[in-house]
Amino acid sequence: MRIPLQLFTVGGGEVGRSARSRVTCRYKCGEACWHEPGNTSDNEYFRDVARTALSRRTVLRGTVGAVVAVGATSVLAACGDDSGSGGSTATSGTASDGPYEGMRFDIVKPNTEDALVTAKGYDQKVVIRWGDPVIPGAPEFDFDKQTPEAQAGQFGFNNDFAGLIPIADEPGHSYLVVNQEYTTEEFMFHNYVEKKPTEQQARIAMAAHGITVLEVQESDKDGSLTPVVGPRNRRITASTPFRLTGPAARTDLVKTADDPTGTTILGTIANCSGGITPWGTMLSGEENYNNYFSNASKVTDKTAAKHLERYGFEDDSDYHQWGQFEPRFDLEKTPNEANRFGYVVEVDPADPKSTPLKHSALGRLKHEAATVHVVKDGPAAGTVVVYTGDDERFEYIYKFVSTRKIKEGDKRHNMGILNEGTLYVASFSSDKPVTVDDAAGSGKWHKLMTVAPDGTATSHIQGMTAAEVAVFTREAADKAGATKMDRPEDIEPHPVTGKVYAALTNNSKRGVDGKPGADAANPRNENKNGQILEITDDHVGESLTWDLLLVCGDPAEADTYYGGFDKTKVSPISCPDNVAFDPHGNLWISTDGNALESNDGLFAVALDGDRRGETKQFLTVPRGAETCGPIIEDKRVIVCVQHPGEDDDHSADNPFSHWPDGGNSQPRPSVVAVWRSGGGEIGV
Repeated sequence: MRIPLQLFTVGGGEVGRSARSRVTCRYKCGEACWHEPGNTSDNEYFRDVARTALSRRTVLRGTVGAVVAVGATSVLAACGDDSGSGGSTATSGTASDGPYEGMRFDIVKPNTEDALVTAKGYDQKVVIRWGDPVIPGAPEFDFDKQTPEAQAGQFGFNNDFAGLIPIADEPGHSYLVVNQEYTTEEFMFHNYVEKKPTEQQARIAMAAHGITVLEVQESDKDGSLTPVVGPRNRRITASTPFRLTGPAARTDLVKTADDPTGTTILGTIANCSGGITPWGTMLSGEENYNNYFSNASKVTDKTAAKHLERYGFEDDSDYHQWGQFEPRFDLEKTPNEANRFGYVVEVDPADPKSTPLKHSALGRLKHEAATVHVVKDGPAAGTVVVYTGDDERFEYIYKFVSTRKIKEGDKRHNMGILNEGTLYVASFSSDKPVTVDDAAGSGKWHKLMTVAPDGTATSHIQGMTAAEVAVFTREAADKAGATKMDRPEDIEPHPVTGKVYAALTNNSKRGVDGKPGADAANPRNENKNGQILEITDDHVGESLTWDLLLVCGDPAEADTYYGGFDKTKVSPISCPDNVAFDPHGNLWISTDGNALESNDGLFAVALDGDRRGETKQFLTVPRGAETCGPIIEDKRVIVCVQHPGEDDDHSADNPFSHWPDGGNSQPRPSVVAVWRSGGGEIGV
C-alpha cells in the first residue's frame, strides 16, 4: 500500500484519501483508488495555460521553496483575509436575515450514529429494502435462504439513483425507479470467501444488480410512500436483454458468438446515478463495469489489450468472479463483451414489457449519471442536451446535444432523441491564479462525433471511426485535449437558471508522482474533499464559463471555500457525489466517503444572493453508508442509503450496522422517505 505524500498537513493524519472503506472500494470499483489512473495521456492541464502565480491565501511565502498549489489540508489558516471575492453568479438573491426558503431547518451535526438522523421536526420511514418483494409472487426476504430466483423478484442490493415518475391517470401513484449499483458479497452471505463465490452466490449477485421499477402510493396522512406489488413493477438484472443503439451497434467491436448481430446485450451492471427524461423514462449510467471481468491479462490482441487498459480492466480488480460461471465475463474467451458495457441506458417504466436501450451515441465511459436540459427559448428551443461525467480520477466532463427536438406528448418521437446529435467533451481554462476563493474561467466543448437523423455517423477525431469514438470514447477525448478533472460524478443543470453543477468528488493522485498538479478548477493536490463546479453553458454551442461554488472540507482550513459565505456558519461537507434541486432553487448535495470523521449526509446549499454558499446538513446516514439518489420535493425528501455497515473489519458474520431493522439484524440498503412532522413543506 502506498502511503500518500503529506505535502501540507495540520495536526497530522492521512492526506489525500476519503473515508470510504477499502471493502467498499473492492466490490464497487475494483479498488480504483489503489491503482494507477487509467488516463496516462499528456493532455495539457490548465496550470500550463493559466498564470501560475498564487493568491496570498494559497501561497506559502518564504517556505518550502516555490509552491504551486495548496495541499489537501493547508498550513495557511493565519494567512490573508477571509473575505473572498465569491465569484458569484447571483441571479435573484437579495439581502436576507435568515436562510432562504427550503433551507429553514435545524442543522444536523456531524455524527457517527448507526441511524438515519434527520433535522429536528422531521419523520422518516423506509420505503423499500434489499430483498423486499417487487414482483407478484416473490417471497419475503430471508437472509439465510436466498436464491437467484427469489432475488430476481425482490429489490436489489446497494440502491443508488432514485427517481419518481407520476403514473398517468392514477393520482397519488408513481413509478419509483432505482438503480442497484453493485453487490458486496461479504455482506450478503455468511462464510463468504473472497473471490471464491459458489455459483449460487454469483447468480444471486447477478440478480441483485440492475434497475427496479416499483409502483408506490403516497399516503394521505404523511409523507410516506407504500410499495404496490403489482403488474406495473419490474426487475431488470445482469441478464435482462437490452438493445444497443447508435454508432457502436452492428459493428465488429461489439459482436460476440452469442450476439453475431451486435445489437442485443444481456444485462446492465454497475448502474450509478441517472436522470429522468421529460418524456417519462429513466436514464441510468453504467459506471464501474470493469471490475466484473476476468483474465484481462490473457487478451493477446495488443490493440484490444490497450483499450482494456485505458478503461481499467485488471485481473486483480475482479472481486465478483462471474467469469467462472458465465464465459461472457471471461475476457480471454469473450474480449468484446467488455465493449458492451459503459453506456447510458434508458428504461420506459410505463411499459414493463419493453426492451430497455443502451445508447452508444452518448459514448462509452464510466457514466456517473445522465441528466437532461431542454432549451427553452430562441431558435434552439426544444433542443435536448444531456450532461454526464466519467467518474474516475483525471477523467472528463461530456455533453450530448440532440438534433431531434422534443415534441410534447409524442413519446414515440421522443424515445429517439438520444439516437441523433453531437457528443462533446469539455476543456477548461483560466487566466486567474490557482486559488480556492476566486476561481473562474472559460472553456470549450470539443466535438467527438455526430450522428445524423438517418443513423449515419461522423467522427471528429482524426484516426478514429465514429464506431471507435462511440466505444473508445475516453481515447477520443484524450485526442481532443479535454481537461483532466477530479472524479466528475453527478452533473445536473438547474431547472430555472440553466447553470450546470458538477460534483467533483476527490482525487488522491493529483500532484503525486508526476501526475497533473492543481489547476484552477481542481485547486488542491491530493484532494480528499472535492469541490462543486458551476458552469454557465451555451447549451447548444461550444463555449462556456465556469467558477467554483464550493471547495469542500473543514471550514476552519484556508484551502476551503463556501461561495463567499461566512465559513464559521456552515456545515462542513466532504466528497460531494450526487446533486439535486429543491422547488425553491437551492442545490442539494449527497456525499460519499466523508473525509471529516463523520457519517455521510445530505446538504442544502444556497446558490445566489448574500447567502450564496451557505451550506446546511439536513440528514446523515448510518455508519458505513453512503448517501445517494436524493429527490427533493415540496413535502418529501427521498434518499437511498447505500452499503450501510460496510467496514473493513466486518462482514455478514460480524455486522457493523443493524440498520434499518435494529436488533441483531443484518444491514440492508434501503430507500427512505423523510417529511415534516405534522405536515408542511420541507425547509419552510
